[in-house]
Amino acid sequence: MITIRDIDHVVFRVHDLETMARFYTDVLGARFEKYQEHVDLYQLRVGNALIDLIPADGKLGKLGGPPPGRDGHNVDHVCFRVDPWDEAAIRAHLAHHGITDVEVVSRYGADGEGPSIYLTDPEGNHLELKGPPWPPTKGD
Repeated sequence: MITIRDIDHVVFRVHDLETMARFYTDVLGARFEKYQEHVDLYQLRVGNALIDLIPADGKLGKLGGPPPGRDGHNVDHVCFRVDPWDEAAIRAHLAHHGITDVEVVSRYGADGEGPSIYLTDPEGNHLELKGPPWPPTKGD
């Protein structure tokens, strides 16, 4: 039996490395961790996981075939658990970066039903920011 604990890393093939790296560091709070020059791989840390950015026209990126576009993605979405969850602060932070068309919806995640905000990165990858489960209601 295999027991998966959490996400180790996610890899995005990208057109504009600088814009994508800036989005993940400035908007979502990732921090640069490592550049692996021999495969042209940029690694950003988010919590205990990594977001890997590979230029689609680079050494490793070319192995994946044509790059994804606005109308075709190779990933539906990636969900990042946000802790602590402060809806007002998250909305204000996103608005500061020009992301204003957001709403909180209730979705079921690894910890149960709770708040989620959906957005896209500069190259159209769909992302979910996931909060903690809602508190139990009387009778639960």
